[in-house]
Amino acid sequence: MVERFTRWVAKNTPDREQLAQSRWMKPFGQRVLHSEFWRFTRRSVPRGVAVGMFVGIFALIPGVQIVGSALVSIPLRANIPLAAAMTFLTNPFTTPFLLGASYFVGSSLGLGGQQGVPGREASVSDWFAWLFSDAALATVSGLFVIATVSAAVSYLLAVGIWRWWQSRKWKRRLRRGMEPMA
Repeated sequence: MVERFTRWVAKNTPDREQLAQSRWMKPFGQRVLHSEFWRFTRRSVPRGVAVGMFVGIFALIPGVQIVGSALVSIPLRANIPLAAAMTFLTNPFTTPFLLGASYFVGSSLGLGGQQGVPGREASVSDWFAWLFSDAALATVSGLFVIATVSAAVSYLLAVGIWRWWQSRKWKRRLRRGMEPMA
C-alpha cells in the first residue's frame, strides 16, 4: 500500500523542469530550479512538509495547490517536492470531511451562518449566494485555523522523524565501525 502511494506521488508530482515550464512559474523559473529547493536537508524537509500541509488545506483548488506550495516554498527555503507531495493529502475523498470540519471550527469561533456548504447538485447561483453568506466566512476561517494547526503539527512531526531517522543511521554506522574486521 505504501509502495503504491509512493509510486503514485512520484508519478504525479512535477519535477524541476515541469514546474519551470508552468505558465504560473515562468517568472520564477530559474529560482525554482535552484538546487537548494530540491535537496533533502534537516531544515528544508520540515518546512516543505508544513508548507505543503498549509497550502494543500487552505487552497482546495487542485492546480493551485502545487504551484502555490512551490511559490510559498521559495521565500521560506522549503523543499519543493515535499511541499508539492503534501498537497495530495487533500483529495476528493478527504475534501468533504475537511469542509465540514472547517465549517464546524469557523462556527465555533462565532463566525458561522445557518447554511452549510452547497452540495454537488447546487447551481452556480446557489454557490454565489453561499459565497456572500456568513457560512463562507466560517468555512474559510475554519480552513485557515485547520491549515495553520496542521502545518505546525506536521512541522514538529517532520523534525522528530528526521531526528529519529538520523540517529538511527548514526547508530548503524557506529555499530558497523565497532565490529571486528574479518
